Amino acid sequence: MRVILVKNANIALDAIRTRRGLKWGVPAMLLALPYLLAASICTSLIADGGPGWLNLIVLWGVWNAIKFIIMGPVSLVLLVRVRVREAVARRRGRTKQATADESADALDLLVGASQ
Repeated sequence: MRVILVKNANIALDAIRTRRGLKWGVPAMLLALPYLLAASICTSLIADGGPGWLNLIVLWGVWNAIKFIIMGPVSLVLLVRVRVREAVARRRGRTKQATADESADALDLLVGASQ
């Protein structure tokens, strides 16, 4: 079961790193809460004399929580970077289109003047 849970966290993080998923980075930070809750419960059980293997679950929970907490700001930076690149590409496309239209108009004037 542990392998499935670790894999699910990594699948969620991979989905957040896609272009469509970048906007979900900050809300995904909330997914750190269940991991921290599990780590807190296991820490309490360990303090009350529970088995030592619960330390592994604590490490797992804290590690996944850290991954989700870090992914929020990282996804914001990536989203801003992608949106700036898209805006530059749109602007360049409009500029090329306008230049092509002006060239076509100038060619029409030359062709019309010579006839």
